[in-house]
Amino acid sequence: MALSQQEYRDYEIDDIPIVLPAQHFLSLGRPDVIFGGVAGVPDTTTLAAHDFDLDNRTGFLPPQPPLQRLPPQWEHWEEILDLCRDGKLQLAEKPSLTEAESLHSEGWRDSVRLMPLLPIDGLVDSEIKLRRAHHVLTFILHSYIHSLPLDAPILIPEPLAIPLLRVSQHLALPPVLTYSDDVLYNWDLVTPSDDPTPAIDNLRCQTLMTGTSDEEEFYLASTRIELCGVQALEIMRSIMDEAFVGDDIAIHRITGYLQSLAEVVPQMRDLLLKIKDGVNPDIFYNQIRPWFRGMDPDGRHWEFEGLENHPELEYPPKLAGPSAGQSTLIHSMDIFLGTDEGLPSTNAEANDHSASHSRVSLLEEMRNYMPRHHRRFLVHLQGNPRPVRQLVANSGNEALVQAYNAAVKAVKELRDAHLIIVTMYIIQPAKRARVAAAVGGASSRERGPLKGTGGTDLVKFLKGVRDRTARATLDAEP
Repeated sequence: MALSQQEYRDYEIDDIPIVLPAQHFLSLGRPDVIFGGVAGVPDTTTLAAHDFDLDNRTGFLPPQPPLQRLPPQWEHWEEILDLCRDGKLQLAEKPSLTEAESLHSEGWRDSVRLMPLLPIDGLVDSEIKLRRAHHVLTFILHSYIHSLPLDAPILIPEPLAIPLLRVSQHLALPPVLTYSDDVLYNWDLVTPSDDPTPAIDNLRCQTLMTGTSDEEEFYLASTRIELCGVQALEIMRSIMDEAFVGDDIAIHRITGYLQSLAEVVPQMRDLLLKIKDGVNPDIFYNQIRPWFRGMDPDGRHWEFEGLENHPELEYPPKLAGPSAGQSTLIHSMDIFLGTDEGLPSTNAEANDHSASHSRVSLLEEMRNYMPRHHRRFLVHLQGNPRPVRQLVANSGNEALVQAYNAAVKAVKELRDAHLIIVTMYIIQPAKRARVAAAVGGASSRERGPLKGTGGTDLVKFLKGVRDRTARATLDAEP
């Protein structure tokens, strides 16, 4: 029996109406990641899924502001963090550090050493509580380490070390401050709102090392980019759904989606560049960035007191600090577009296989610092049986190739913006610091190639990734 007109959905392709049956795959509604799908409707949501801790309104951010305080059993940790923030601890490397400031820092570190060794049994059944515990303990950790006298050994007190190692083990995260601690799970609303999607101008941070607006704006720039990136994730989901069908209608839609992606990524780039409006480069480099640093392989070793008494816990092989390279959103776009797979090498790379291998290894290493559900999402993307780059390359469709290239170019320009920010906030201040140190006869903090807080050879790494992205464009067939 013929279907009635109401049982069809209308589509237009190049202004030509196309009518599909109501039960056609492309006519089906999209299930909501939070509230579930419609009964009898298959779940075509290949990207926004509970298994990946993704929300269709906030992306990799939690759908509600993160937990602001642990239950009373762990109030001691919260109080120690309060004392750290309210007391405005100073960096040990601060040039004008006074004796009073040094004594104040030592008094706070004494309070850390005297903390009770709290169990975490009541935390392990709640991912939200574990995240808050990791956030609190790692902020305490970095405050403790980077306020220590520069000639003192780094021995992390057992009341801090053992709970942090246990919490980190349950979360499958390193016991160090990560991007998820200072961005994903470090936001709140300035003004309470019933809107399910947080407004980017209604955000504040929960925890700051310095209490400065510069530090807050630095974190929030990434938070806003994550919110803007929700559009990119939705586009990626839609493209994967259409690639499953793969007919002419789907190809036309994928072309449109890629064009939309090429318009969304510049919005993320603009949000990144807005850092310049709220963050002073010298304040960032000298007062904020040092708190983020992880363990320097060539510097003082971090010792976790009491670890030898806990064979079930392992010493982490490497402890890099938080970095934009730990953003699952950025990795997602690279994997989805295939911008680092099967690309021709430059002559320089052909002569230096170690550089190319090192870049890939560093990108993979950064994933160890992501929440485990988000790592699982990247594995899901990598296992996509219908890779977008391959689909475009084999399509013979010039419009599709152009749309893909526009999306790749947009990602490349996002990386250009990142290099601009790195130059302004790290490279140039580092040069000024080196000149000042040379004039004053002192040694500079940065020795050798500049490293990111994640431990990478900063400039070489970022330029390598950027240039690799630029070469990912495809040639349209004549």
